[in-house]
Amino acid sequence: MKGVRLDDTIAAISTGGMGAIGIVRMSGGDCIALADKIFKGKKNISLLQKKSHTISYGNIIDNRTNDIIDEVLVTVMKAPNTYTKEDIVEINCHGGIIVMQKVLEIILNNGARLAEPGEFTKRSFLNGRIDLSQAEAVIDLIQSKTDISRQSAMNQLEGRLHKKVSDMRSRLLDMIASIEAVIDYPEHDIEEDTYQTMEQKTTKMIEEMEELLKTADRGKVIREGIQTVIIGKPNVGKSSLLNWFLEEERAIVTDIPGTTRDTVEEYINIEGIPIKIVDTAGIHETGDIVEKIGVEKSKNYAEKADLILLILDASCHLEQEDKEILNFIKDKKTIILLNKIDLEQKITKEMLIQYTQNVEVINISVKQNIGLEQLVQQLKKLFFEGKAISAEDGLLGNVRHKNALYQAKEAMEKALTTIITHMPEDFISMDLQVANIALGEITGDCVDEEIIDRIFTKFCLGK
Repeated sequence: MKGVRLDDTIAAISTGGMGAIGIVRMSGGDCIALADKIFKGKKNISLLQKKSHTISYGNIIDNRTNDIIDEVLVTVMKAPNTYTKEDIVEINCHGGIIVMQKVLEIILNNGARLAEPGEFTKRSFLNGRIDLSQAEAVIDLIQSKTDISRQSAMNQLEGRLHKKVSDMRSRLLDMIASIEAVIDYPEHDIEEDTYQTMEQKTTKMIEEMEELLKTADRGKVIREGIQTVIIGKPNVGKSSLLNWFLEEERAIVTDIPGTTRDTVEEYINIEGIPIKIVDTAGIHETGDIVEKIGVEKSKNYAEKADLILLILDASCHLEQEDKEILNFIKDKKTIILLNKIDLEQKITKEMLIQYTQNVEVINISVKQNIGLEQLVQQLKKLFFEGKAISAEDGLLGNVRHKNALYQAKEAMEKALTTIITHMPEDFISMDLQVANIALGEITGDCVDEEIIDRIFTKFCLGK
């Protein structure tokens, strides 16, 4: 890997922000000896003499000045039974930023190197403890927004995807080995029943890949959430709807149009579905420079959204600005909400027919809590076909995994055509090898070094 060394000792702060406890972590062959230089235990026993996975109480000392830096607990973990499969030392100190930085500074002054983002997990991958899909699950676990997304990441971290992919690759390699044997010994042609067996095996694997790919979109939603944008004219109830979702007064609500001038973004959890919901500035013509910026920002968010919630004020007549917004959202996944139905209705579903082909229209009153449960059920129906979601749906939520599996399936379909038409053995072998390499990209066995480096740069320091 680019810039990677496995023969030095790395160190980083592994806890973010301020808290009661802070952890400074080291990994590498010299980390225990290094820690021994700056740690003075209450029992005066060298860390080098400690058994693996034991904790020692004492002080971190600046060995240049002999000043006591902090009272700590030091955990010694010896290879290979560690996160990185190298020796690891974790120093549990008080959680102040200055304290942790001082401890890290002393470690670096004694020969360690500051770890790159994700380098502890990268070493775990490079040392063979986990595959690349499991390494990516670590960051998914850290960033999980709901209990289902957490469990989905844990399933991947435990190796469920690795097991499925490894099983497919094992069967592929058996098929390739059989064909290569025939190529090496041309006097033994492939028998008719062998072609039939290969056709059956290839068909079965294509079906397995298709089933796994079916879960990809649901998995992406579980992993990343649904990017949902609330749009509409000013004062139609956008901020009120956001506050209802959050069950708190997150956005300012007044009778004055244009109160929201910038976007307000929050994650919410609706029955296990993580939704990144964005309350936008009202879309309308305005001469106010600040409002104009907000309106443009609203349109940009709507362009990129997975789902648009368009709110119309049902107590007012449909105006030209409403019609322009309705035209703007054509061909986008949208739910139209007719708000304020507790007042006299001047807009009905029937009036919107020309704008709402294949679009769900729901009558609501945020103020009176009418129709909002129907909105929640429609969200589930749009993205999960009304089915209950589970952590198993998130096994293939990573776009990189989905693309690699799709490439593998395409190669297998080519191989099937080659087998059915009884083309030469080396053509069959080539297609199967392409599929094998694509599957290997998921686990990291056949992936480009640049991709690996890019994946780990998304990690935080100390992980």
